Amino acid sequence: QVQLVESGGGLVQAGGSLRLSCAGPGRTFSNFAIAWFRQTPGKEREFVATISASDGRTYYADSMKGRFTIYRDNYKSTVYLQMDSLKPEDTADYVCAARYSPMNEGPYYQESDFGSWGQGTQVTVSS
Repeated sequence: QVQLVESGGGLVQAGGSLRLSCAGPGRTFSNFAIAWFRQTPGKEREFVATISASDGRTYYADSMKGRFTIYRDNYKSTVYLQMDSLKPEDTADYVCAARYSPMNEGPYYQESDFGSWGQGTQVTVSS
């Protein structure tokens, strides 16, 4: 279990951009695969993107390819989700999750793959 803290959410107009951050523990952060999920009321949590612990491999949900970019800076113990060309349907609570994966296994993209979760950050895209 690791503690994750998201930030960067907010209100943006359609077509705009936001960058979300997921901050984790210090020295051990590079041992964890990190994923972003999102959830809206009444819907199941949806996978967005994931990045491996230290070799930079990424994997995206089809609907996010080309608009969202996940990357990490292990020196800052932070994973970022750059979201461009935002649409009203991207409105959701975005949550990051971690899985201990020191050998860069995966990709991991199911909720059950992850044992640690942040509290989420709200993204609202207006039309």
